[in-house]
Amino acid sequence: MGAGGGAPEDVYDAPRRRPGWWAARPMKYLGIQLAFFLRQSQTKRNLAALGKLLAVVGVLVLVFTAIFHALMELEGQEHSWFTGFYWTLTVMTTLGFGDITFKTDLGRLFSMVVLLSGNVLLLILLPFAFIRFLYAPWLEAQLKLRAPRALPEGSAGHVVFCAWDAVTQGLSQKLGEAGVPYVVLVPDPVAAVQMMSDGVRVVTGEVDARATYDAVHAAEARAVVANLDDAQNTNVTLTVREVSATVPIVATVEHMESRDLLEFAGATHTMPLKHRLGQQLASRISLRSGEIHVVGRFRDVLMAELPALGTPLVGRSLRDLGLRQRTGVNVVGIWEHGRLAPARGDVPLTAASVPVLVGSEAQIEALRAEVPLGEAQAATVLIIGGGTVGRAAAAALVERGARVHLVEHEAAAAARCKEVAHEVMVGEAADRAVLERAGLGAASAVIVTTNDDAMNVYLSIYVRRLRADVRLVSRITHERNHEAILRAGADFVLSYASLGKEMMFSVLQGRELVLLGEGIDLHALPVPRALAGQSLAESDLGARTGLNVIAIQRGEEIEANPAPGAVLSRGEVLLVIGTQAQRSAFLEHYPERKGR
Repeated sequence: MGAGGGAPEDVYDAPRRRPGWWAARPMKYLGIQLAFFLRQSQTKRNLAALGKLLAVVGVLVLVFTAIFHALMELEGQEHSWFTGFYWTLTVMTTLGFGDITFKTDLGRLFSMVVLLSGNVLLLILLPFAFIRFLYAPWLEAQLKLRAPRALPEGSAGHVVFCAWDAVTQGLSQKLGEAGVPYVVLVPDPVAAVQMMSDGVRVVTGEVDARATYDAVHAAEARAVVANLDDAQNTNVTLTVREVSATVPIVATVEHMESRDLLEFAGATHTMPLKHRLGQQLASRISLRSGEIHVVGRFRDVLMAELPALGTPLVGRSLRDLGLRQRTGVNVVGIWEHGRLAPARGDVPLTAASVPVLVGSEAQIEALRAEVPLGEAQAATVLIIGGGTVGRAAAAALVERGARVHLVEHEAAAAARCKEVAHEVMVGEAADRAVLERAGLGAASAVIVTTNDDAMNVYLSIYVRRLRADVRLVSRITHERNHEAILRAGADFVLSYASLGKEMMFSVLQGRELVLLGEGIDLHALPVPRALAGQSLAESDLGARTGLNVIAIQRGEEIEANPAPGAVLSRGEVLLVIGTQAQRSAFLEHYPERKGR
């Protein structure tokens, strides 16, 4: 990765090509490796333990040799001391040539003792000790020496991760799409080598040491992501600020009270992800019919959602409604029970439909004038889970005028929830009586916020069985459980990892957050050569890839909701929404281009 933003592979491979990267040539630098191995305090302790075992074996061989001579004299046989030593070793190692034997039962008993001792010491304990105290530590030292200690000179424009977690794993993929390299700091060299073998770009070093950030050229980085706990993030922030006063630092926040401390320490952007996750879940709850929720903005292009429940949209098709002709707003997809379906003009909307809208601010306002708002009601929302996410969701809903009931099984956590919820019920949400007392029967929506995905799936099924008509919104921790919780009955799902990667990516790209839903992203794809000169209608991108074009970028200008007849040209960028699989389908269909 050079100063010009070279290929990410340079970050990974260049340290091994640098002078001094001797781990790549173990034979040439065997002496240096051996010196490194012997300098470690653990190696000295291991060698001492192995030496003690060898000393025990040696003493035992001498004792057996002396006993051999004594017994042979009793039998009237004459042998040299070297012969006794030779006999002891051949018996202990189970070779037993049979050239020297005892004639008495006492001698034969002694032979059995020597044989069994040799089996235990030489065939079991000594090999195990050799592997445990010498061979395994040697291999571990070799692994440690393979771990990169620095990025090459001239590295710039990269992103430095302080930990490799679900958020940064997803973010690394999005950075790869945008051509932005990254590197992960790993304190343990062995773990660093294991991550290298998985294709992760790493540098080993302590996250609280200035030398580590000098080694990864933090001063020239695009950003440093501090994604540890609050105390460690504060330490990392102060350490990075010793290296550079200007490099952007993106720090995650576990507890809201730590946000000011991190900003005071020098963090450029602080991200209370769990708090924002609660707010995002709450924003998917409509408290009155006809509410249009803006969920993202890309320059002048707004993305919004309009739940059809309680509006004149229910039972009518998009063709009948003619929203684009009357307001300019384009419907690019429809959420149906947690899945984004293509917007088909002839399919009637249901009460569960949530159209996804794209348009300018003026066009969204024109749509608001077309769709009447329902009467404001004191809607009751039931929240399951009183952790940081649950409390944030409760506070956001109360601020919007909702009545919030909350269920939490821990008394201490429930006590903290009383500050943000109207009613707090202590008990297990899997208990039907608890849910009924908490007001499930009268609730207009339920939000499941526990950090246990298996429990969230279970509760979603349980709630859906008790209330088939209620809107059900759920949090998940791992993206892999997305489909499971949709099958359980959730209407909207959002994971901590998805929110985190989208928030960080939007900051690194210098744009506002666009968060449509789990697995649905905004992509920027240069117009491929095969599509140049075709209109959007002729390209048939929706049918071929499943992507929805929401705008065309021409230089600094953005054309929102381009008409089907808009002609594509080389140098333009298509702004599309869709899944990662749909983006991959585009790149496979037009392989000469890469998204950015």
